[in-house]
Amino acid sequence: MARSLHGAGEDTGMKYAAFVDFNPEPSKVAENRPAHREYLAAMKKAGKLVVAGPYIDMSGGILVYETATPEETDQILREDPFFTSGIFVKWVIRPWNPVMGNPEMLQPEPPAS
Repeated sequence: MARSLHGAGEDTGMKYAAFVDFNPEPSKVAENRPAHREYLAAMKKAGKLVVAGPYIDMSGGILVYETATPEETDQILREDPFFTSGIFVKWVIRPWNPVMGNPEMLQPEPPAS
């Protein structure tokens, strides 16, 4: 029985990594970040989000979802507040096969104060 990295039980589909480019307006990102994070939390709770985070330079980020098709991943991205507010400007979705991982190293950084 395969387990997914998000810990919700058996795999329900393929993992797709989305490599996303951002609109470079820091104030727009900051303004919409709370809604984006709430959306990601809902996707995690639904067993869809595997891992997500921005590049250090805030030019974009990587989001990995577990979905049945790349089209489903695309739809999830299109419903993200970062897309609806114009922050996600383009992305590439690629099927991803995690072979090995270290979940302890994926702990999120504490929020900046």
